[in-house]
Amino acid sequence: MVALIMMAATIHAQTREIHILSGNDLHANIDNMPMLAAIADSLRCIDNQLLVFSAGDNRTGNPVNDLYSIPTYPMTALMDFIGFDASAYGNHEFDNKQKGLATVMATSNFPYLCANMTADEELNVHPLPYKIFEIEGVKIGVLGVVQLGVHDIPDAHPDYLVGMHFTPVEETIKKYLWLRDKVDLFILLSHIGYEDDVKMAQQFPAFDLIIGGHTHTQLKGGEMHNGVLVTQNVNKLKRVTYITVKMENGKVVDKKAENIEVESFPKKNAVAQAMVDFFNNNPEFHRQLATAAEFKELEELGCLMCDAIISEMGADLALQNYGGVRISEKEAGPFTVSDVLRLDPFGNPCIEMNITGEEFKQMLISCYETSEGYFPFIGGAKCEVHFDKNDSTRIADIKLFTLDGKKLNMKNKYKVVTNSYVAAICDSPRSDQGHDTGVVCSDMLMHFLEKKGFVDYLGTRRVTLVK
Repeated sequence: MVALIMMAATIHAQTREIHILSGNDLHANIDNMPMLAAIADSLRCIDNQLLVFSAGDNRTGNPVNDLYSIPTYPMTALMDFIGFDASAYGNHEFDNKQKGLATVMATSNFPYLCANMTADEELNVHPLPYKIFEIEGVKIGVLGVVQLGVHDIPDAHPDYLVGMHFTPVEETIKKYLWLRDKVDLFILLSHIGYEDDVKMAQQFPAFDLIIGGHTHTQLKGGEMHNGVLVTQNVNKLKRVTYITVKMENGKVVDKKAENIEVESFPKKNAVAQAMVDFFNNNPEFHRQLATAAEFKELEELGCLMCDAIISEMGADLALQNYGGVRISEKEAGPFTVSDVLRLDPFGNPCIEMNITGEEFKQMLISCYETSEGYFPFIGGAKCEVHFDKNDSTRIADIKLFTLDGKKLNMKNKYKVVTNSYVAAICDSPRSDQGHDTGVVCSDMLMHFLEKKGFVDYLGTRRVTLVK
């Protein structure tokens, strides 16, 4: 009799656990997708209604994916196979221009959620602002947002965003708070970064859960902020998050998150592995261009990139934005086509301009400010960056020197080269806005490496930050 009463009470309580597997900033690491597929298989043995979400930046970082005949098809095919239920837009979803984004959306069997973006009809880019999933009577609302940076657009090449229109994240969320009353579990699928996720949790406790991305912030499972569970992982699919939300009578009564290691997961899905092997079967990417000493720091690679375009263009100075250097270290040995395209996956052409030393200095400051406080790398010169003693984030002065230590003449004009993204976002005043050379920066780096045969940048430092 007691057992029957207990059973009736349990049924009446209508307890249900919602299970979610989430990743962020996958950056086309298709080699880890067979393990992710095996993880999803295992979790579906526990709950066959497992939800799988990505917080954006599924692409950019692997030429096998980014330069495929249908760009990004390897990632979307693998995500479709694994059974992703939705993805946010990351800023790198825009890296293959408007037409490429439309193709990605058309070849994906899952929706892209982005409430703070609309697009002109002719672009054929139609993200959903939100989606409501239902599992055994539990309604789960998922709202998507993407970060906005310089000029109130995502951190992507401005030319690739023409015809798309963005609204601030906070303003957008306020417009969709009515969803709270329509669902039992309210999720923000966010590509705005950890600090902003925490701010949204503080401001909008209507959310039960924020699945975040963009800053590659490794959290231990999740963090509770103002009653909102916030999750995020490091990039390139090293880890994912397994989230369990306990519901009773349509109310969230408990929620927790734990990390799952992907790279060391002991099983692989055989079909996913066969797909990866097929996509990786391109010998051109494995062609060796040169041999290199070890690269231990991001700046060493940034200096290499600057030197390559200086050499190829016969320029005096070069500028490379911090975010344009996509790998931070490299072991000694062969430097292949794949290595170059992982280092610089954007396909941006080289821009050439003739400007004074003072104008170059102002470009450096503008690049720092538009890169959210990350100072760029330079070629053809060295510099000391002095920060305001009362504000450690504000540049007070920059002193520029030749490579042999002499002061750079700030009135002289110099032939300066950079990539088209830097030229577009750095709107400092200058007499020459630059012209497109028609040569892609990564192609110049390949040619430079082939000519050199061996490169050694270990210990190369050209920027000194004085705070």
